[in-house]
Amino acid sequence: MIDTARGSTRNLPYPARRVRAASLAEQQAAFAIALLDAQQPLPTGLQGPDGQPSARRFAVYRNNVVVGLVETLKAAYPVILRLVGEEFFVAMARAYVRVEPPASPIMLDYGAGFPRFIGQFEPAAALPYLQDVARLERGWVEAYHAADALPLPLSAFGRIPPEDIPRLRLVLHPSARIARSVFPIVEIWQANVDGNGSLSIDLDDGGDALVARPDMEVEVRRLPEGAAAFIEALRAGASIVDAAAEGHSASSRFDLAGTLRGVVEAGIVVGHDSAPTGSLEEA
Repeated sequence: MIDTARGSTRNLPYPARRVRAASLAEQQAAFAIALLDAQQPLPTGLQGPDGQPSARRFAVYRNNVVVGLVETLKAAYPVILRLVGEEFFVAMARAYVRVEPPASPIMLDYGAGFPRFIGQFEPAAALPYLQDVARLERGWVEAYHAADALPLPLSAFGRIPPEDIPRLRLVLHPSARIARSVFPIVEIWQANVDGNGSLSIDLDDGGDALVARPDMEVEVRRLPEGAAAFIEALRAGASIVDAAAEGHSASSRFDLAGTLRGVVEAGIVVGHDSAPTGSLEEA
């Protein structure tokens, strides 16, 4: 029995236990899970104006949140929406929202993982180029919101001694993005942006894309063979000669002079410096 005078529990048949209330973090986590998954039960503690649990009110709130996220994806991926149609896109977007909720209150950041999800979404397998087109569209969004920088004119390189050019490292515009593909994603994207989605396109004519905003407008360009590897190496800090080696490795048809002129004319070179001597000797 309990000694009430002393508050002792030594004679209880079972150990005394304290029921721990769910922490705020646990409650928030449960709320977030239930918010995006209609199969989850109503989060504990939610009540309507009558003081009773209200699954119906929560369902309305849940639907509004999901619809808002789907609309965000529509705005970020208009070409994907056009390619697959409203019904398919909404179903795919809803599936994505369940597995990848927002990680930031900034909705401009939402949907970065959507291209990867499309590549794993089995119903989209009939359109194998869809994931790569989505990567291009994501690059467009990121380029649009990237920081400004002043591109170097082609004339700026005329003042560099020719013997120094191989050791040169180019600083690329913050908006520059690469989307690689074995499919003609630039043509697919352009046809649907222009509203001429019925245009006949040879899907065997693949090509990588450069997306950048050197000035006020985002520009999308199809890259020649090996150029994507060259640009990515430059972004990683390689010298021109080392980046050229990457371009040649990617394609025997890589044209260094033409590609170098192209990246400058595209406005994605904003600065340069010289690589350490050892880097070229070691290469």
